[in-house]
Amino acid sequence: MTTRTEDGSAGDVDYGAIGSGYSSYRRPDERIARRIAEALGSAGPALTGGAGGCSYYSGAPAVRGVAPGLWVGAPRPPRLVRAIDAVAENLPFTDGEFDGAMTLFSVHQWSDVRAGLREMRRVTRGPAVVLTCDPALVRNFWLYRYAPEVLDTEARRYPAVEEVAAALGGDCTVQTVPIPLDCTDGFNEAYYGRPEKLLDPAARQACSAWSFVDDLARERFDTDLRRDLASGAWDEEFGHLRHQPAYEGSLVIVRATP
Repeated sequence: MTTRTEDGSAGDVDYGAIGSGYSSYRRPDERIARRIAEALGSAGPALTGGAGGCSYYSGAPAVRGVAPGLWVGAPRPPRLVRAIDAVAENLPFTDGEFDGAMTLFSVHQWSDVRAGLREMRRVTRGPAVVLTCDPALVRNFWLYRYAPEVLDTEARRYPAVEEVAAALGGDCTVQTVPIPLDCTDGFNEAYYGRPEKLLDPAARQACSAWSFVDDLARERFDTDLRRDLASGAWDEEFGHLRHQPAYEGSLVIVRATP
């Protein structure tokens, strides 16, 4: 579930531009998907939304998707019906209509996070699951050495985990989601052990935070990382990550039950 801007794009990013290569680089990772499925449990009729949210849903076909504007027609598993054009802050469903609900990588796009999460809670009688990044941890990633503007942007955009939990209410847990070394969902931390991947401009474009920095920042990142990879400086400090099976960074699941 996301919000819609006047030009029909989602939230604070023009996904009409980013979306051209988004699906090639942001492919759901089955290991992260299992974590989401475990958090949802045995929920029957479910609500899902946000860019890529429906692709991660591996449960029964009794799932209803919500997406604004340009994302309504985004690719979805064939068993799922077309998403409803709506926004998180005003869901067109009755109280307690769904057994469960989830939103993935989207709360940082909402114009009013608390209102959107309260709506999510209102229409859900079971678990509400939010896959997001903890803004208090995003700067711990090695990328901060080379592109601090990108992770500063991430830290500003993502709501605090405590804010998410408070808005959902009920019994809340926060679980760190390990990111596999060969993660197929190409957000920034997915490349923790594959720094060369972030030298691909298309891979960076699929991570929305890069759209907030200027060409000079991108060029500086490219120059500095290439230099340190060629000299061995990156590997001297971070090379152990190339062989680390999983990375526990800022990716978390917030799960709330009434």
